Amino acid sequence: MKKIGRIIGLALLSGTAFTSYGKEIQKMTDMKNPGVKDEKLQLTTEWDKIFPKSDKVDHCKVVFHNRFGITLAADLYKPKGATGKLPAIAVSGPFGAVKEQSSGIYAQQLAERGFLTIAFDPSFTGESGGTPRFVASPDINTEDFSAAVDYLSNRSDVDPERIGIIGICGWGGMAINAAAIDTRIKATAAVTMYDMTRVTANGYNDADDNPQARRKLRQALNAQRTKDYAAGYYELAGGVIDPLPADAPQFVKEYYDHYKTKRGYHPRSLNSNRGWNKTSAISFLNAKLLAYAGEIESPVMVVHGEKAHSRYFGETAFKMLKGDNKELVIVPGAVHCDLYDNLKVIPFDRIDGFFRKYLGKK
Repeated sequence: MKKIGRIIGLALLSGTAFTSYGKEIQKMTDMKNPGVKDEKLQLTTEWDKIFPKSDKVDHCKVVFHNRFGITLAADLYKPKGATGKLPAIAVSGPFGAVKEQSSGIYAQQLAERGFLTIAFDPSFTGESGGTPRFVASPDINTEDFSAAVDYLSNRSDVDPERIGIIGICGWGGMAINAAAIDTRIKATAAVTMYDMTRVTANGYNDADDNPQARRKLRQALNAQRTKDYAAGYYELAGGVIDPLPADAPQFVKEYYDHYKTKRGYHPRSLNSNRGWNKTSAISFLNAKLLAYAGEIESPVMVVHGEKAHSRYFGETAFKMLKGDNKELVIVPGAVHCDLYDNLKVIPFDRIDGFFRKYLGKK
């Protein structure tokens, strides 16, 4: 075996091995790589957000694609009268929400403060493309942030050296993962974040962090795969529980109050309706979103509520970050969902100041 390895190694160093094979591969690539064409998406033309439209910004719908060929839909917000190349921020989340909810609130608020922003629907959700529907992936959803950076970097009104991202809830973990791999991202904010790989594999507060519990979950998920294949469709897990049981945990009541009431309900939101497909959790079981968080050199801000059930995710992430350009903001008295839409609680001045400092907004 060692001899074979040495022979292959020498051949590679000599530049003579696999030459004809390489030429054939190149020929095939040239012939069969026509580029990516955006899917034709059905985008609503009405203002159907859970928040009022600002008269301080211009708004339009845009689309862009990720490297998996999935076309993503986004709302673009631009300060009225803005000229030249602007700093830009891409926003997504929470996990199971759409751009008409929390991410749109953040995007519009920051556009009022001078940034060009987009709030996008992740792959397989909302108005974005991709099939099957209602599936999440730590790889693809991290890529969605980088795809947003691709798009923003190629706009004539954006400075590609001044692009940041914001991930809310489950997309906070995705945003940190994106910052670890995409050096074009100059600043990142993770707000009321979840580490979806940790909560999937370990349960809340790591209560199920043992091989037996994970094996039981794997068995259930794989049995569901067999069932889905036979049925020809992916069974959905259901969104936020409705009707709400009297003995529901406090954080479930908070989710209900946001997603299932007039406050935050949206017809395209998974959490407001039928939820993710039941096998979405599979890929999160074997992944570690924060594996390389300690290698992020760009600035990162972690924002969490003092009384949020999810606070431990953000504080753990912050401890993994290195350098003097990392910030932890704990909002007094706030619970998890307060940072979704409560304009009196969300620390927009701190968030604005963070991006203003590191994206160099003029």
